Amino acid sequence: MIYTFQDGTEVEYEIIRKNNKNIYFRFKDDLKLYISAPMYVSQRKIEELIKENETSIFKMYQSREDKVNDDKKFKILGRKYYIVIDEEATEVSFQDKNVVAPSYQALDSYLNKEMLRVFNEEVELAKKCFSHLPEFTLRTRKMTTRWGVNDTRKKIITLNTELIKHDISAIDYVIIHELCHFFEPNHSKDFWTLVKQACPNYKEIRKSLRN
Repeated sequence: MIYTFQDGTEVEYEIIRKNNKNIYFRFKDDLKLYISAPMYVSQRKIEELIKENETSIFKMYQSREDKVNDDKKFKILGRKYYIVIDEEATEVSFQDKNVVAPSYQALDSYLNKEMLRVFNEEVELAKKCFSHLPEFTLRTRKMTTRWGVNDTRKKIITLNTELIKHDISAIDYVIIHELCHFFEPNHSKDFWTLVKQACPNYKEIRKSLRN
């Protein structure tokens, strides 16, 4: 089924019958409108509700569309670029709002090299905030729920590869956070005091990483 907004935008929608009392509208990444509705509400009534709430529903659509398009961009150090694949390009280059690369593989390779360079450089800088740090190994991997992990027993710090998409301040905070665990294993009051000494605005950075 298709609904046409006032500006001409056409959106496919699907009605999902449930045993709930209310009607809920939501968009997914396929930009399709999913409507959860009680068994007894007619399709005609639902279509009337869509029309009555068109302004707010259209805003929901635009918000999801922006997110989907944003996910397709190349992100590095807090900046976003539109990807341009040019097979005649010999290297990855940045041109205004675009990143030009000979292939997606070349782009991934570039991002990986930059990630290792930046992480290692920032770790060396962060070390200067502490004394008596033990020798440790730095590793990277993609994680879904954590930005960093410190295995204090094995002395291995692992950083989430997705961190390279955030700005330097966020990267530095995560590194400092993990280094602090060498002195305070738990997230105690003393731990956060230590974090604040090296990263005074850590609360703002933590909030930005949640978004």
